[in-house]
Amino acid sequence: MDQAKKMAQLAYEALDDKKGVDIKVIDISSVSVLADYFIIANGNSESQVRALVDNVDENLGKAGFELKQREGYNSGNWVLLDYGDIIVHVFDKENRLFYDLERIWRDGKTIEPESLLENN
Repeated sequence: MDQAKKMAQLAYEALDDKKGVDIKVIDISSVSVLADYFIIANGNSESQVRALVDNVDENLGKAGFELKQREGYNSGNWVLLDYGDIIVHVFDKENRLFYDLERIWRDGKTIEPESLLENN
């Protein structure tokens, strides 16, 4: 399994573990040089958004992946975690609907979570 896919898998599992809502994994490797995957989820409160972010950070850190940049943690309504190969966006519900990243990145390929777990 390549590194980006492994990172996406770990991020997905971390979000799912903390009951992230509507987790989407989008392969943007063919449409952008920013990253290989965007992972998008939302929480139901500021505290859940932070818990989701903390769990992603902890899981990827334990696996040896370094966080390059984090934005928005203090506000708790849209947090961006940049790991280079993947970018994780965790929103509150209102901001997720407002920014609608899935529409903006619709040229990317939505990945089913099960496919991240293949070939382990």
